[in-house]
Amino acid sequence: MHNAQLVRRLGLWSAIGLVIGVTIGSGIFRTPATIATRVPDPALMLAVWVIGGVISLCGALSVAELAAAFPQTGGWYVFLREGWGRLAGFVFGWSELVLIRASAGGAIATVFSEYFLRSLGVDAATSGSLTDYVAAAAIIVAALVNILGVQIGAAVAGLSTIAKFGALVVLVLGSFLAGAGTTANLTAGAAPVSGGLFGLALISVLWAYDGFADVSFAAGEIKDPQRTLPRAIVAGTIAIVVIYLAANVAYLYVNPIGTIAHSSLIAADTARAVFGELGVSLVSVVVAISTFGSLIAIMLGAPRIFFAMADDRMFFRSLAKVHPRFHTPYVAILLTMALGVVFVLTRTFEQLADTFVLSIWPFYGLAIAGLYRLRRTRPGLERPYRVPGYPVTPAIFIAAVVYLVGNALVADPVWTTVTFAIVLAGIPVYYVFFATKVTKEE
Repeated sequence: MHNAQLVRRLGLWSAIGLVIGVTIGSGIFRTPATIATRVPDPALMLAVWVIGGVISLCGALSVAELAAAFPQTGGWYVFLREGWGRLAGFVFGWSELVLIRASAGGAIATVFSEYFLRSLGVDAATSGSLTDYVAAAAIIVAALVNILGVQIGAAVAGLSTIAKFGALVVLVLGSFLAGAGTTANLTAGAAPVSGGLFGLALISVLWAYDGFADVSFAAGEIKDPQRTLPRAIVAGTIAIVVIYLAANVAYLYVNPIGTIAHSSLIAADTARAVFGELGVSLVSVVVAISTFGSLIAIMLGAPRIFFAMADDRMFFRSLAKVHPRFHTPYVAILLTMALGVVFVLTRTFEQLADTFVLSIWPFYGLAIAGLYRLRRTRPGLERPYRVPGYPVTPAIFIAAVVYLVGNALVADPVWTTVTFAIVLAGIPVYYVFFATKVTKEE
């Protein structure tokens, strides 16, 4: 097994850093305006973030049981394979290859490019293809960093995590200590909110929270994974929920909700009110660091799905190759890099983000639903960690996923159907190329 060639080098703090690093990307800096537009009521706006945090925490608490029971490289792929069989695992890996990770990496690289150019005084809106080229270059650099070693990739992601988490803390504290706002903003300006718009706002929030279990993709390189993974996933998610809520309270304290709704760069506008023009420049730099750190974390975790699949003889064997010097799955990393570059040069940020959410969240729900099946069919499975509040905790998360998919089918039936068609195309691919081969080799 090639898994044995991966070296367990990552400890608890590195794992927590990856959870925070891959989750805090562009969402907290871009989505508040969208949410304020859809939910023009301060209390309800904060409620959306609370609900999104509860859903994400339920997901984190649930997937931690799977991560502890199956501490193997591949993350969600392994959970789906163990819970529902090889076909489910393959379709997820197929979707990761053709849609999910390239879309996520492209979206985050695009935001990095926009803010990186802004920090240099270049307006991305008038820079033409330059934004796309810088984004493609960022994907290539992120891939090369991760090929050099999991410790280097984790270190870069960890440093960016400290930068962006620290910057959010400074922005929150500065907002209140500088007296640049008023508590009246937290209750003023309330307006009627429809259930449909509240649901759309929740989807935007869940995009910002996405990534709470991505560290499990690198489980084969984490020290003492049965203890470390659950602790890292839960601790990282709690930290994210707290800082997101604090940041939104700070945004509302400094800016009326109507102002937030018209501010696509609310963090920069808040920084201007608190620290002046220097704050705007600093926020642009921090967002660039934030998104690049997330890109590094994505490039660290995603290729290991393909690595694990090839190791299971359910993908091309070349993808399981480990670099003889750096001990990283370099072929899988290069493949992810190539697809990411193609996506970022051909699709917009909105298209990339929408594709990511629609193609991955159903798998989240399916994997966590597998908890119920595994409890019944494999009662003797070693479970160093069990979901608190079972069976309610996983059910909350699964219900949220069902709502997300249903809302997407109603709101945008054409693109949602196309996305799901590409995902389901993995079924015939599995039966034509891999099902018989797996049976023979087993």
